[in-house]
Amino acid sequence: MGTMPNALIHETSPYLLQHAHNPVDWLGWGDEAFARAKAESKLVFLSVGYSTCHWCHVMERESFENEHVAEVMNHHFINVKVDREERPDIDATYMAFIQATVGQGGWPMSVWLTPEGKPVVGGTYFPPEDRQGRAGFVRICHELGRLWRDDREKMESSAARVLEGLQKEASETIALRGLPDPKVFGDYLDRCDSLADPDWGGFGGAPKFPRPVIVRALMQLSERFGLESEEGAMAWRMSERTLRAMAAGGMQDQLGGGFHRYSVDRYWHVPHYEKMLYDQAQLAMAYLDAWQISKDSAFREVVEGIFRYLLETLRDSGGAFHAAEDADSLPQADAVEKREGAFWTWEAREIFALLTPRDAAIFSAAFGVEARGNARPESDPHGDLENQNTLFRAMRDGGLAERFDCSESEIRERLMACREILMEARLRRPLPHRDDKIVTAWNGLVIGALARGARVLGGDHLAQAAKEAAEFLKKELWDGDSLFRAYRGQCGKVKGFPADYVFLISGLIELHAISPDAGWLVWAIELQEKLDERFWDVAQAGYVMRSELAGETLLVIREDYDGAEPSPNHLAAENLLKLAILADLPNYEKRAEALLRAGSTVLETQPFAAPLLLAALDLHERGVMKFEVPDSPPTDVLEVLRNQYLPRGVYVRGAGREVTVCEGFACRVFQG
Repeated sequence: MGTMPNALIHETSPYLLQHAHNPVDWLGWGDEAFARAKAESKLVFLSVGYSTCHWCHVMERESFENEHVAEVMNHHFINVKVDREERPDIDATYMAFIQATVGQGGWPMSVWLTPEGKPVVGGTYFPPEDRQGRAGFVRICHELGRLWRDDREKMESSAARVLEGLQKEASETIALRGLPDPKVFGDYLDRCDSLADPDWGGFGGAPKFPRPVIVRALMQLSERFGLESEEGAMAWRMSERTLRAMAAGGMQDQLGGGFHRYSVDRYWHVPHYEKMLYDQAQLAMAYLDAWQISKDSAFREVVEGIFRYLLETLRDSGGAFHAAEDADSLPQADAVEKREGAFWTWEAREIFALLTPRDAAIFSAAFGVEARGNARPESDPHGDLENQNTLFRAMRDGGLAERFDCSESEIRERLMACREILMEARLRRPLPHRDDKIVTAWNGLVIGALARGARVLGGDHLAQAAKEAAEFLKKELWDGDSLFRAYRGQCGKVKGFPADYVFLISGLIELHAISPDAGWLVWAIELQEKLDERFWDVAQAGYVMRSELAGETLLVIREDYDGAEPSPNHLAAENLLKLAILADLPNYEKRAEALLRAGSTVLETQPFAAPLLLAALDLHERGVMKFEVPDSPPTDVLEVLRNQYLPRGVYVRGAGREVTVCEGFACRVFQG
């Protein structure tokens, strides 16, 4: 370990601070680093990751903490570290390069740049020495150092060509066509059907990611076509199967609630154990949809588990929410090496030591616990999970009651008691690293989920939590003119991106539904105006992110893929349609139409990439339903309003005693 910290010691990002004591002479992203590269005539080595990224830790341990490797890096390059969660603009710029040249991206991302920020060569994780046909990091560093010294012009011209190609592709004017053809709804269903795993739910093979946008669009289509229709039944069947399988699998934390990042196998059994804030928010929304459609309490329990995890574990003392929890942690306090999943997994003997023999037998049968661990060999290629059990629901209450000759209610009671004992024991283990920065965009998603949870499930604590998080963002991350991206002890220097504005606006629309007099709608419209003014690009017919260096634009990025996080352009289309009705601003509908027309090609050729845009198209076609809810509506009507799945609904304060609903130019009393 280097004794003197490097320049990252002055940063606030937990990820950058993790690297502040590396012997590598790291700098943060900025003009200063590139000015130094110019002055010393060196390439810049850019390393992008985030603090809960498993392979980022591996590369740090093998290379960046190694004195010899650091010496090579410091000799040849100016080294720059970036937290992708703080700088999605830098991340997206060079990820576009990696995907174009290597074919697939990921983190850690390693890119060598000219002093002007033009990418020369890149990849993801590199082992320190040559291994299994992969060139070692040290050899690549020497080789690139030599090429830059001996053949600089060739490298510069090739880097300039590559960046120009990316810029040209990014700046092609998007042809505004008509609105997408309504046959896209059927195409989307067919595409989902062709990718659906009929046995285990989800879409495609391993690894399986939750991508809640996919099932949420399916559930909206089940309502569009009607559950009785063939299409509606098919849409619900695919969503229900996926949501049930995810909830039963090890991807859901069966003790503490909330979800891990993704499943390494097709069974949703062994997860990558990291937990991200944006997943919790979107999955809570999806399970709320499912509960309203089916009234099955199992879905409600999943939502309650997510909210419990958010409020008890990820909530900051100021009221907003932390970004993530790491997958890796120390197996016990005196261990030297962290292990993936150590905090979350169990040896059978631990369970039998903590519980009575009968309880341990019931719990083990319920959650698939095996003496030698329950990971299938293909789910654990490195043998990290030997003897370890990832809890998943292997048996339902009915089957357990039969096997243990007792009632289902006794089974539920025993499992609840077991859970409490094991939770308490788990909290005595070394905790995984927490990324405790507060990301505006992700908090926007959580505010929306909590507010909708409060409206649908009741629960003043959820309403209160949503309100406190929104108040925190308004006080600490909004200066009346700009939103900022992240906070940790203080507001970060980086201004917000389209996602920060869009995700927060969507949260405020939900918050307005439960507290219509608190001014949340006013703030949402202010944010929408800033978003339009700063990020709308006429040629791209959408909101764009610009990455810049020394006053020059490197790349203009229009995000239009609904992946782990929704595309800001697609969620914005939905927000605009709702704001147009809530605040009577017809020009917002025009802007939403522009986004839909710009997305025509994507929806007609790859609807699976843009489920949220599809949902916005449905909202545009059928129209927003505006519910006017008086202060104290009749209880039975309120109950129906809570329980009914109404994906097109927005809510305002109404006069009188009745709940009315307005669609188009007609209003009627809502009976349910």
